[in-house]
Amino acid sequence: MVAVIDLTGRVTVVTGGTRGVGAGIARAFLEAGADVVTCARRPPEEPVEAAGRTARFLPADLRDAEAVDAFFARVRGEYGRLDTLVNNAGGTPFRLLGEGGAGRHARVVELNLLAPLTASLAAYEVMRGQRVGGSILMIGSVSGTRPSPGTAAYGAAKAGLDHLARSMAVEWAPRVRVNTVVPGMVRTELSHLHYGDEDGIAAVGRTVPLGRLAAPADVGDACVFLASDRASYISGASLHVHGGGERPAFLDAASANR
Repeated sequence: MVAVIDLTGRVTVVTGGTRGVGAGIARAFLEAGADVVTCARRPPEEPVEAAGRTARFLPADLRDAEAVDAFFARVRGEYGRLDTLVNNAGGTPFRLLGEGGAGRHARVVELNLLAPLTASLAAYEVMRGQRVGGSILMIGSVSGTRPSPGTAAYGAAKAGLDHLARSMAVEWAPRVRVNTVVPGMVRTELSHLHYGDEDGIAAVGRTVPLGRLAAPADVGDACVFLASDRASYISGASLHVHGGGERPAFLDAASANR
């Protein structure tokens, strides 16, 4: 018997769901049958579509608490429910700590930690009054699990996001489940900025135990599972979607000296 996750009739919000990993997550929920609303400051360059369906886009600045409250009030008013929030919006430029002032690093933390907190609080106000409750997913990063030179503030924010999710999972149980998806390196339309041309991307992929970078769909599938009834007893968890992680550098060093 084939196990199929069907989210027909459910409503999912994906922040930053207009490109990259966020678009992959939105497509996965569309394929599962959910109604999907994406938000960002700017509209997508092209519609996010899958399975003959299209995600709806509504503009929102996640760093503006009033705008976030208005966004979720609109979703509740127009759809009558909110089943899943995926806090995906985030990111950072490469900047060593000594090359940026405290204000620049604070903005990275604001986008990657405080904005998801703001969105989660607004979503909780909707979900807590529903008979079926809801599910909130944080999109973390392996940067929050290891040293991240050049993206230290981002890594610190992602580590904090995972801890925040664990605390939410306790405070908001049993009405709302909260989990974190922790992606490793993901191949998106911007991968060339980080890894170079196709040869560079392939070389980086070979450092992953499973031999490739993740696709946005890999992250999306993990999110759909955690949002579904098949994960009804999973809360406060961190699901690593990183292809086995990173090969320890000491192994290569040891091999080179044999």
